[in-house]
Amino acid sequence: MLNTLKKIVVVAVCLMSSIASAQSAKDVIQKRTLPNGLDVIVVPSPGLPIATIEICVKNGAFTETPDLNGLSHLYEHMFFKGNAVIPNQEAYLRRIRQLGIVFNGTTSSERVNYFFTLPSDQVRDGLVFMKDAITTPKFDPVEFEKEKKVVLGEVDRNESDPYYWFNQAMSEQLWYQYPSRKDALGDRATIETATIAKMQTMKDTYYVPNNAALLISGNVDANQVFSWTNEIFGGWKRSADPFKANPVPQHPPLSENKFVVVEKDVQVPFIEFSLHGPSVVADPKATFAADVLSYILSQPASKFQKNLVDSGITLGAGISYYTQKYTGPISISAQVMPENVDAAINALRAELPKMIQPDYFSDEQLESAKTILAIEDLYGREKLSSFTHTISFWWATASLDYYLNYVDNLKAVTRADIVNYLNTYVLNKPYVLGILLSPQTRTEIGMSPEKLKQLTTQVQ
Repeated sequence: MLNTLKKIVVVAVCLMSSIASAQSAKDVIQKRTLPNGLDVIVVPSPGLPIATIEICVKNGAFTETPDLNGLSHLYEHMFFKGNAVIPNQEAYLRRIRQLGIVFNGTTSSERVNYFFTLPSDQVRDGLVFMKDAITTPKFDPVEFEKEKKVVLGEVDRNESDPYYWFNQAMSEQLWYQYPSRKDALGDRATIETATIAKMQTMKDTYYVPNNAALLISGNVDANQVFSWTNEIFGGWKRSADPFKANPVPQHPPLSENKFVVVEKDVQVPFIEFSLHGPSVVADPKATFAADVLSYILSQPASKFQKNLVDSGITLGAGISYYTQKYTGPISISAQVMPENVDAAINALRAELPKMIQPDYFSDEQLESAKTILAIEDLYGREKLSSFTHTISFWWATASLDYYLNYVDNLKAVTRADIVNYLNTYVLNKPYVLGILLSPQTRTEIGMSPEKLKQLTTQVQ
């Protein structure tokens, strides 16, 4: 295993020259802000005669109170419909075909985005098409009812997955005061009773230029694109800051350990410890440390994997952090054989304080993790449409500057930064312990509430 690690380090060091010689994201990405507040981001990439046009808004689950939960998602479905210029769905799809567009959209906790990929000689017409869609949606009542059913179908599919119910149960405990603000899929009853008036309110509140970014990537001339966007989108009127009238509350911290047992038909039990991690705005330095540590511990040569997987206590184990503006979650999880549930819970918890020990990971592992994460960021540009989605995610969740400086900040992570991250967010901090298992397994191993509470309250 040591020889394998040395090979990884050698490969990583060799690839560093590729990173050094490649253009940085700062050199590739160009940005201007229109007078109305719309951020325009251009990523020129000559070669293939295609381009991607993407618009994203700071909207999603984080803006949703319980009575609005799921409406950002429903709005996403209504985006690809008629508007003031395109009279109906048939005309909309006809125009899609004329422009050669492949389209889609996504809704997450802190961003909603819509994107077209099309021939690069159609970019100007594509920008006009995008402007009409985002500024003048029609919200046709017939189409609205159709899309409600489509979104409810997504809910149905998710509800057929045992892990959906597990994640819901965990989220209700982890985000106990504002669970709707972390649920991008949405609540069934809220979607069923949604109204066009609520869609219009969402548009007027969040779909404004000073809460949006327009991204254009591909075989385009940046100066030409900036000129077009100013011409086409310049008349989109700035509005009030949506978050002054609708401030997003900071979630209060966990005050005690909590536990969840979800019984579903799964082959092997799944265990997860979830904690409140850093906010990318409040503590950006910790987010870089979190990414580096998560990568180190995912590698087969790590002590984390040796102690938990190679030992046979778990079938697989990992630690992750999801970068978010409004408190990102940390998850430490494992799949286990039924007879090892108790041992795995204790082993996972016992592993955490070991992570701050000087010999838990080597300097070579630390440097290798930073280098390979930087390489992965470089390879992430290979598919330009996906790279565009990555940029819009960081624009919405953190900032464009956060992403442009991401690799440099990764390289600066030290062992002390990782220890500080663990001490601040993980060690001796309240957590939610969840177990997903079948009813039969729960009976066989005697996982009673009293036993689980005993496991949960043991000291790390």
